Amino acid sequence: MIKSLLSASALALIAGAASAADGPLVTNEWLETKLDAPSIALIEVSVNPGVFKRGHIPFATNLAWHTNLVDPVRSDIASREHLEGLLSEAGVNEDSTVVLYGDTNN
Repeated sequence: MIKSLLSASALALIAGAASAADGPLVTNEWLETKLDAPSIALIEVSVNPGVFKRGHIPFATNLAWHTNLVDPVRSDIASREHLEGLLSEAGVNEDSTVVLYGDTNN
């Protein structure tokens, strides 16, 4: 089931647990072995409403592009402060390795 929910590759923002030499992309196999690791913050960035509710990678948190990650007043991406708050709520800290993946081939 996990393989069917994983995209071809997930983008990892390196924030401590992995080194920059490991690169920005992780494989499905790497993620599958680390899913329940407390240092991994797995975040789905959804564009299409309801996709996350229909199915997502276990332990993932959802950030909806149109409601969480944009500023509707400025028609721009969310502010740094807003994004920091969202990431903090998602359990991201200075020791986290953040793995982002998305729907619609993001």
